[in-house]
Amino acid sequence: MLQVDPNPIVGSDLDEIASCGLDWSLLNGANILISGGSGLLGSYLVKSLLNLNKLYGLDIHVVCLSRNIENVKKRLNSCLENPRLDIVIHDITIPLPGNFSRAEYVIHAASQASPKYYGKDPVGTLKANTLGTSHLLDYCVSNNTRRFLFFSSGEIYGSTTNLDLPISEINYGYLDPIKVRSCYAESKRIGETMCASWAQQFGLHTSVVRPFHTYGPGFDLDDGRVFADFVKDVILAQNISLKSDGLARRSFCYISDATRGFLTVLLNGLQGEAYNIANPYSDVSIRELANILQDLYPERVKSVNFVNQPTDDTYMKSPIQYATPSIEKIMNLGWQPVIGIKDGFSRTIESFLCS
Repeated sequence: MLQVDPNPIVGSDLDEIASCGLDWSLLNGANILISGGSGLLGSYLVKSLLNLNKLYGLDIHVVCLSRNIENVKKRLNSCLENPRLDIVIHDITIPLPGNFSRAEYVIHAASQASPKYYGKDPVGTLKANTLGTSHLLDYCVSNNTRRFLFFSSGEIYGSTTNLDLPISEINYGYLDPIKVRSCYAESKRIGETMCASWAQQFGLHTSVVRPFHTYGPGFDLDDGRVFADFVKDVILAQNISLKSDGLARRSFCYISDATRGFLTVLLNGLQGEAYNIANPYSDVSIRELANILQDLYPERVKSVNFVNQPTDDTYMKSPIQYATPSIEKIMNLGWQPVIGIKDGFSRTIESFLCS
């Protein structure tokens, strides 16, 4: 039997996902198309589905759409010989070929999620979330797809200053549509509206997930987001550099918890509904996260230092200070996060150290 991933941390994660109690028989015999399948979130979905075949003898065929062969080799190298995985190099902002095979389930996870792209390529960021969504929705209608799952983002809530916390799926804050930083959140909002519109007009079953800050093995250490910088500091055995006052708070969700959430919504999500995917129990300030990592790896990190560094003008960090999410809605589907912040970041760092 082909190994899905040789990394012991990832392998353990995949087995935990497989044992979560969802009715996997619903996917048996299905073709599942995943756009952005070589990204962090998409690649964990690809591996999770292939692992179900391995553990339970299912026949799930996965089609991974990616525009970047290097990311495919980086994140899915161990899966490339798997007969139930097809890799298709394709830019989702271009329509799929007319003879593209039918998929019973479509997951649209292709997106430029890192803020480092918002200044460098705002147009590309917009297109993946709008044109890409349109092309996949049209494909679903033409092929009588059972379910379409759209990856939105916790960023769609905008400025949460005047919102009651925790943020539920019906609370929305302010976004300035003429700020380039809004290219990601605004296009995710329109992507959600597109899902609702195709569902209304064509009867397509659509659901939406809104991931908050998700991390885990395989993420880009040069992502630019602060948690990636911190993990990189630990791996390189250097002091953690804090480039702000560290007071902003984030809810960090480990990738195996998030993946279970995505699959829960794919199988059990209600038509036209959106679900937060987050871990409010791992809500910490940036400064607290730095201290947690130092405590976990005192032999590698001697101190947390506040530094003043010139910022990259193309990196557009979030202006949001607090964004604690509510997960009550998805908990009603039977999901909740189980990996705490210390365990999650330990797994993440160990996955890099042992690879």
